[in-house]
Amino acid sequence: MQLLSLIGKKTYQKHGFLQNGTRVPLTGVVVSGNFVTQIKTADKEGYNSLQLGIGINKKAKKRIVNHGKKAGLENTPRFLKEIIVDDVEGATLGSEINFKEIFAPGDLVDVTGTSKGKGWAGGVKRYGFKGGPKTHGQSDRHRAPGSIGQGTTPGRVYRGKKMAGRMGTDTVTVKNLEVVSVTDDGVLLIKGLVPGFVGSFVVVKKTGENKK
Repeated sequence: MQLLSLIGKKTYQKHGFLQNGTRVPLTGVVVSGNFVTQIKTADKEGYNSLQLGIGINKKAKKRIVNHGKKAGLENTPRFLKEIIVDDVEGATLGSEINFKEIFAPGDLVDVTGTSKGKGWAGGVKRYGFKGGPKTHGQSDRHRAPGSIGQGTTPGRVYRGKKMAGRMGTDTVTVKNLEVVSVTDDGVLLIKGLVPGFVGSFVVVKKTGENKK
């Protein structure tokens, strides 16, 4: 079994210094406490995967509580994620994944999470529109989107047109971030910023090693 992804919890953002003195932004992601909550096999489900759980959910519904008990867990996981693997040989239901066998300093990772919600936003903030002129008689077009279509033909606004709307809460993946250090208590110090607010859950996937 070659598992390259784990669930992590974004804990803090700060800055630090590398050995050469370069100042870089750092994000702390806790990847300890990943338990196997379900095992799917190609014979039964048609593909091999491991469902991982992390955190403690004290207000879980009964079906989620029973799902955790079936895996032999004392606490109900707060966040579940299915990870596709080549094979499930060696995986045990209810066992904890050793993060040190996956991540090491210098590894490159992809981090997937849900971006921060910004609420309802206009075109200038949401897509970087330039806005209208501020002079020559214009008084209320400073942040207007401008034309949103043609005339009688087609007589409608095309689906997907960039306009004002709810911004954020999208699934975002930031690729090729470097792991600066891995602590004994399971905190990955990742160079750069990852999606989501502090306390949100992300998926950290190892993609390679930094050869520099």
